[in-house]
Amino acid sequence: MDSLDVEQAQRRIREAAAVPPSEHAPTLPGPAKLSHARASLPDATTDKYLSGLGPNATFDHLMNDIVPAFNGENRSGRYWGFVTGSALPIAELADNIVTAYDQNVQVHLPTQTISTEVEDAALKMLLPLLNLGEPERWLGRTFTTGATGSNILGLACGREAVITSRLPEGTGSVGEVGFLKACAKAGVEEIQVLTSMGHSSLSKAASVVGLGRASVKSLPFSDAEPWRLDIDAVERELQREKVASIIAISAGEVNTGRFATTGIEDMTRLRQLADKYQAWIHVDGAFGIFARVLPTTDDYAALHKANAGLELCDSMTIDGHKLLNVPYDNGIFFTRQSSVLNDVFKNPNAAYLSSDSAAQIQSPLNIGLENSRRFRALPVYAVLMSEGRQGISTMMERMVVTARAVARAIQSCDDYILLPDAGSKPLDIKKDIHIVVLFRARDDALNQVLVQRINEGNQWYVSGTSWDGKPAVRVAVSSWRADANDAFDTVKGSLASISQAHKSQ
Repeated sequence: MDSLDVEQAQRRIREAAAVPPSEHAPTLPGPAKLSHARASLPDATTDKYLSGLGPNATFDHLMNDIVPAFNGENRSGRYWGFVTGSALPIAELADNIVTAYDQNVQVHLPTQTISTEVEDAALKMLLPLLNLGEPERWLGRTFTTGATGSNILGLACGREAVITSRLPEGTGSVGEVGFLKACAKAGVEEIQVLTSMGHSSLSKAASVVGLGRASVKSLPFSDAEPWRLDIDAVERELQREKVASIIAISAGEVNTGRFATTGIEDMTRLRQLADKYQAWIHVDGAFGIFARVLPTTDDYAALHKANAGLELCDSMTIDGHKLLNVPYDNGIFFTRQSSVLNDVFKNPNAAYLSSDSAAQIQSPLNIGLENSRRFRALPVYAVLMSEGRQGISTMMERMVVTARAVARAIQSCDDYILLPDAGSKPLDIKKDIHIVVLFRARDDALNQVLVQRINEGNQWYVSGTSWDGKPAVRVAVSSWRADANDAFDTVKGSLASISQAHKSQ
């Protein structure tokens, strides 16, 4: 096997991925590069299939054929599809360290590696950053693969808690005796997940933990504000006999970025109801929770108000690979009771995976889905150490300012309308826009192809969605490369050109 000059190869990667300051990489690779990459993939019908190229030829293949066909989500400040964060340079470097040293962060082994202590330090730093309180209030904390993984943990813990609280004393945990037997002993015939415009991963999580996708019930406040949770409806649902409930709060609805609760009064009432009816409150704060890091000025007062009280929940989902701008495969989960996590995810009967019984840090394999885990905490630790509270606040503010610039650019073009536009209270860019902007073309024919027209221009990238039964365009600004002036000019110029071209057809 021929040797590979790793240092030279790494230099070549850096040079290929580099983007000069004030410039943006293309958002998409284009059909020709995709076709070339596709044609370069191994052909199972040839004699050379799995014959082995060697490291040098393989690296050339990766750089010359595969890499040019990647999208620009990390390298462009205008990749606004989904909610896709870029990776800060310090996070990229930390991720390179993760690969170079390849730690399996599964068991707390304080005499052998510092990795679990770094992970716990990162989780503890996130709590005051997000104004969630002291670590002693969140004894269950771990890293996951992302918001979907964290939502699975949230519903699994909720399922455990709402059934266990109804079990006769001495029965044991749900994780020990089994879901069906525990429900029978607790007199529970149904577990429901009460939410408003919950993320699709909530339904996936409900399926994974055995509740079923049909258990997710949407309780919108009104047709004009469907993202808001109808708390009166929640109270009625909690009163159903032989039914246990998990309340899932969207702290950043995916289409509008709006919040299910309007402030501390809503959360206080939900907490009181949950305590009264033995319900569990889970917050999906994948990206919305980071509004708590914004400066406490009038520009962000409405966002802070919407976030107020979320710390009263029982568990919380956070994404690192969105607004915190660390590489993908990074989610965070917090819950108040570490015992609930352990009851669900305990890894028994494996003496070789044991840690010191007196350890203050739980082994990650006993509080999460995976027994084998990448050291995904290190990039988060690096960002927190590098940027600190002020640096992260500035980065979050830049995203919000850029999203609002996009909204103003759309508003300045008569052929497009910002959404949501229903109800008596029009959208207020300064109060209502966090990092997500929703809009559509006024012309129905143009609206049908608007996402395609924007993305084929390769200046900015958006996701398509639906609002009020019609196609809509969704922008989500979540990159440290965000630039408000550039965004305004790009969006306004692009939309004007698209409108003009459509009218001239």
